[in-house]
Amino acid sequence: MSRPVLRTELCDILNIEYPIMLAGMGVWGMGTPPELVAAVSEAGGCGVLGGSALSPEEVRRRIRRVRQLTDKPFGVDLLLPASLAAASATRSGVREELRRDHPAHVAFMHELLERFDLPPAPVENDIVNSDVYAEAQIQVVLEEEVPIFAAGLGDPARVIPRARKQGMLVIGLAGTVRNAERNRDAGVDIVVCQGTEGGGHTGPIATLPLVAQAVDAVAPVPVVAAGGIVGGRGIAAALTLGAIGVWVGTAFLVSEECALPNVVKDDILAGAASDFRVSQAWTGKTLRAKRNQVTDAWAQSGLEPLPSPHQRVLMEDFLSAAQLADRWDLYMNAAGQGAGSLTERRPAADIMADLVAGTVQALSETPRRVQFAP
Repeated sequence: MSRPVLRTELCDILNIEYPIMLAGMGVWGMGTPPELVAAVSEAGGCGVLGGSALSPEEVRRRIRRVRQLTDKPFGVDLLLPASLAAASATRSGVREELRRDHPAHVAFMHELLERFDLPPAPVENDIVNSDVYAEAQIQVVLEEEVPIFAAGLGDPARVIPRARKQGMLVIGLAGTVRNAERNRDAGVDIVVCQGTEGGGHTGPIATLPLVAQAVDAVAPVPVVAAGGIVGGRGIAAALTLGAIGVWVGTAFLVSEECALPNVVKDDILAGAASDFRVSQAWTGKTLRAKRNQVTDAWAQSGLEPLPSPHQRVLMEDFLSAAQLADRWDLYMNAAGQGAGSLTERRPAADIMADLVAGTVQALSETPRRVQFAP
């Protein structure tokens, strides 16, 4: 049986069969393992490895593992925050700053541990999101000659001159039209515009107006759409808006290849769109995740979120304790509002096949449902 045809300019740019990219989700290192990245690429899309929570050494190991599993194009997504608070370059140093300068926040975290009867289990590594840390990760991606680099947060300008020298494509993510224009001005090859419906770190503008406006604002730089897209109708809508493809995350969080525990995947599947809410509790930045007792407690605390990396270090120690105690109901379950359409765990290849078939069907049905003439 022949495979369906679904091609756009994105397929030519990335040398892929279908205009579908796996969002490079960090999710504490579990969102996009090499097996999922390779599975999406093997199915005709472009897998993207999320490296934000990984040490440079682990980024290198996972890149090499992807290459063992596929010879198809893939990318790596890193977070490059445009602004970081003055902070220690080590986790232990940031903890000391928290104790000294933000005792109320530290007390809040310890109150959560007591409330849920969790023994303290501080994160053991000394990794902190810093310019030094980001640069070490970037260097690995360059040394490994990954074909595609994505800046999931922040300014990709620091990477572009070095990427150009080795033919690496650079993608910038944006949550506003202004940020899309900044990415264009920096010289990226593609701008991914993610609407607020998306999971994880997300901006304030919905996908529909964001993509429509950004396509006009950054032309001729192509736009890929993201945020709330989990099926073929969403992909068809994005293409109609002028995007040349889509960046899909939440739909693949419930894939069999995703490294999240099944209990976490099932929590996503059980959620309605309204259950996935934006909070600054987890990292200090706006982040959409499944509402739980922790985000409710944060909302009631009256505390202001701390800037990066302080809020993230604070809450990672709580998450470490929750994970060790197998309390996944207290974990940061980052996912988008599109989760309300998902019903089961499946292999990534099946998810890809349905995304393509659903898009073809939606595009095919449009002329039958809508009368139009030039």
